[in-house]
Amino acid sequence: MNRSYLELHVAILLAGFTGLFGKLVTLNEIYLVFYRVLFSSVVLLVLLAGYRWKIKVISSKKSTVKILLNGVLLALHWVFFFGSIKASTVSLGILCFCLTSFFTALLAPVINKTLFSVKDLFYSSLGFLGILVIFGFDTSYRLGVVLGIISSIFISLFTIFNEKLIRESSTLYLTTFQMIGGLIGLGIIILTSVLGLNLSFQLPNQSDMIYLLILSLLCTVVLCLLINSALKHLSSFTVNLSFNLEPIYTIVLSAIIFKEANNFSLIFWLGFALILLSIILQTITKKSTQKRLKTKSLLNK
Repeated sequence: MNRSYLELHVAILLAGFTGLFGKLVTLNEIYLVFYRVLFSSVVLLVLLAGYRWKIKVISSKKSTVKILLNGVLLALHWVFFFGSIKASTVSLGILCFCLTSFFTALLAPVINKTLFSVKDLFYSSLGFLGILVIFGFDTSYRLGVVLGIISSIFISLFTIFNEKLIRESSTLYLTTFQMIGGLIGLGIIILTSVLGLNLSFQLPNQSDMIYLLILSLLCTVVLCLLINSALKHLSSFTVNLSFNLEPIYTIVLSAIIFKEANNFSLIFWLGFALILLSIILQTITKKSTQKRLKTKSLLNK
């Protein structure tokens, strides 16, 4: 159990580094994500070939197509996420990522045809209010905020659809084909821009290649494997709840590495406080809900 918690928090720390590497890579966000999914796809395909006799394979072509399309959503989330970071700061990009819960609370009931949770909408809307505070009063970050909001919408849709897809196959199979889907989607966009708009194809320089390999291997493949390993002994509830620490890890790391905290205004910190309050309230609510469910389960035995 202790090892599982260690694996989980190493995974969260790796996730926290994702935005930092995005800031360091000089390629634009589309090529950054293209190479990330390319390298990740190669490694995951090798792993998939090695473990093919152990995994559960998708039974229908329709499901595989859905996984590939969901991979495009994930890739688009990364494109706008890194675009947000490059247009503003790592800290703001990850704060916009916190809006995922707001858009999930808003979109999941529509897509799944279920009732809206007033409590989830209220708590997550505090985070949205925090972003609006930053957007409304700090004009230097507006483009980054807009890109970050779009990024959050894409990852919300990805998460909602992924919840259904993950029941149909192994996580390794799912992740591999999502990376391939993202690769195909971005490949089409890049091919169109190169042939149709006469834009030049970008190749990573030596330092970019190092950062991209770390981003692909550690912050994508290893992160995925650590979460899968942790899930063998920890509940998905514990894993999802623990990932609320990711924005805090990222902001601390960006403050240390890029000295970003020195450039933030009082308005930014006010917005950050609202987002942090949203995370804390959602965490408390999830914990109390989980306790009630456990108590109810014990009473029914």
